[in-house]
Amino acid sequence: MKLATFTTNENPSPRVGVVKENTILDLSTVGITGDMKDVIQGGVNVAELENLSADAVHVSMTEINLQAPITNPGKILAIGLNYGDHVEESRMDKPEHQMWFNKQHNCINGPFANINLPAVSDKLDYEAELCLVIGRRCKHVPRDRAHEVIAGYFCGNDVSVRDWQLRSPTFQIGKSFDTHGPTGPWLVTPDEVGDPHSLDIKCLVNGEIKQQSNTKHLIFDCFDAIEHLTQAYVLDVGDILFMGTPGGVGVAMQPPSFMKAGDIVRVEIERLGHIENTVVPEQALTVIE
Repeated sequence: MKLATFTTNENPSPRVGVVKENTILDLSTVGITGDMKDVIQGGVNVAELENLSADAVHVSMTEINLQAPITNPGKILAIGLNYGDHVEESRMDKPEHQMWFNKQHNCINGPFANINLPAVSDKLDYEAELCLVIGRRCKHVPRDRAHEVIAGYFCGNDVSVRDWQLRSPTFQIGKSFDTHGPTGPWLVTPDEVGDPHSLDIKCLVNGEIKQQSNTKHLIFDCFDAIEHLTQAYVLDVGDILFMGTPGGVGVAMQPPSFMKAGDIVRVEIERLGHIENTVVPEQALTVIE
């Protein structure tokens, strides 16, 4: 099942629907009025949603605006150096332990929304990533049960401002600029994805392939990640895990190649769909509210 968060021009309030070919079945018309976190709480009951959505109002894809599937995550956690070729191009040793950092929630952006080229940097880079979403509050989850807490998967771009990223060992600021976490186009439930560790993944900039790999090359896979993180703290419903990027990032090229205004960056993952975002100059306006 594919679940989308969307708005329409007539109704700007985000709501959740079931994607069926070129149509979205609006779940708010059958009494499901919460956001995606409400829908996936406790795990997605696909059969129940199929039955409910049968009576939902159909909305054409041409009439909707897709939003990030999870618009208000509690935690956004991203793992670094998780593909062998990315480790190699980074001139680092293969990690013995998982290396996690935070992205702040303000970075979340829609699957087709614009990405800001920051006013303070021209070192803007792409990172195609598989993302997973937690559907059940959990702690101390063994690897063989990790699949039970995953609500679904979607595409992500861990957009990175490289000079700001490398100023701090935590990476946090350079990974968290506004608009620098586009995700989507929708959440795909595990029953439809199958094995999350056998998905082709690629990134294109202006139609040119920059990254191309398969999630079978993850050093630490999705289930490893959940087992590891839940030894430290609770994962809550709606938390997002970015599972790392393959080789081919712009900063590792000779010479380095960064995105510029007008570039169109696209992330595609097999069975999940694609996101595509245009880089635009940031309007550096002072805001005090």
